[in-house]
Amino acid sequence: MRIVLLSGGSGKRLWPLSNDARSKQFLKVLKNGQGDMESMVQRVWRQLKKVNLTSDAIISTSQSQVEMLRTQLGADIPVVVEPERKDTFPAIALAAVYLYSMENCSLDEVIGVLPVDPFVEDHFFEAIKELEEGLHKNGADLALLGVTPTYPSEKYGYILPGNRLAGDFMKVSKFCEKPNEIAARKLILQHALWNCGVFSFRLGYVIQLLKEKNIPVQYDDLLEYYNQLPSNSFDYEVVEREKNSIVIPYAGYWKDLGTWSTLTDEMKTPVIGDGVISNDVMKSCIVNELDIPIILIGVEDIVVAASPDGVLVTDKKSSHKIKEYVSHFQEGPMYEEYWWGWSRVLEYSKGEKGEETLVEKIHLTEGGNINRMGRGNKEVWTVTEGEGTLIWNDEFSEVCTGTTVTIPAGETYFWKARSRMELIIIHTGEELMTKRQNRKSGLSLSEPVYSKYS
Repeated sequence: MRIVLLSGGSGKRLWPLSNDARSKQFLKVLKNGQGDMESMVQRVWRQLKKVNLTSDAIISTSQSQVEMLRTQLGADIPVVVEPERKDTFPAIALAAVYLYSMENCSLDEVIGVLPVDPFVEDHFFEAIKELEEGLHKNGADLALLGVTPTYPSEKYGYILPGNRLAGDFMKVSKFCEKPNEIAARKLILQHALWNCGVFSFRLGYVIQLLKEKNIPVQYDDLLEYYNQLPSNSFDYEVVEREKNSIVIPYAGYWKDLGTWSTLTDEMKTPVIGDGVISNDVMKSCIVNELDIPIILIGVEDIVVAASPDGVLVTDKKSSHKIKEYVSHFQEGPMYEEYWWGWSRVLEYSKGEKGEETLVEKIHLTEGGNINRMGRGNKEVWTVTEGEGTLIWNDEFSEVCTGTTVTIPAGETYFWKARSRMELIIIHTGEELMTKRQNRKSGLSLSEPVYSKYS
């Protein structure tokens, strides 16, 4: 059985910590068994390792998330990268075609698909293994894992099961999109299950489906064709139309940490970052990435989240509404993580005549390096902590705390940290924020450097 993990998301539901460059699955707000902070994707990958599924797993993702996935999971994790961000049908199609035409997987190979960020117990992944046996025993084309509901949720779709089949599987009777609370209560009385986005199929099933839709089944051809694929969910394009589907119920703990309310329920500490909560405050949390303190006094059921992108103050029950309020913010993200460290915008201004100034803080981990090819703006770099090497015009210079270098527009240069380094850059020029947002699309700060200087 091969596993396809879907890593996507626009990063709006957990704003201001999540953004287009750092979706919710990368936020290190959970604690593992050793008390260390980990992200949702690190937790899931660790759980997959326990049941020996990581060696057969690939991650389908967008270009903007590749670097963070490799930073958090390791440089050698297998990824299939979408040419452009779309929905789950194109992402799964691309992964299936990659397995078929690049890894020569058998058409009889069973593919298990799941999101990269469910909050579940370890035995959830043992249940995923049962999908393969269910397909074989029941002659189905699709096998789904459905979660036994614990309350009448309006956030999830439902699977209504029919006749009982071999094992614990049942025929899928129909799918119900996110219902209102009254309809959800009726569905639960009919033993409906939450659709948690976990399913499996034989590779040949999807390859044949793509052929019928005249979609290329060779990887390089599909990459070129990708922009013509419908930006629809796999549920819409395939799952809800398939008549030969089965489902197995899962009664263990499952949660979608998609809002501040659900996420903070699973945090082991009420304060992350610089903050204080007074003794009279109940059921409240602070998540602070800024260098200024946050204090909560005399409030209840409050979430305060702060990052360079903004500050959110919300009661937990209203936190799901955040997406509708942040869509008009265009300047971010102000904070981004990379394999070599992170960068943060400290200040940005634009003059009356269009001249722009951008002040940015760069953190380089020990051994981290940055390669910048000729850019169209002047930069002044100041080392505020640590020591390393600057290579500019093929000349090597040792740098340390207090070193300041002015680099004219269009120059190519290379920084390498001998120890942990922090630097302040003052950019002057045009379209500075646009250039910063486009870094991940080409040769830039985001790319690991493999050169004669590495």
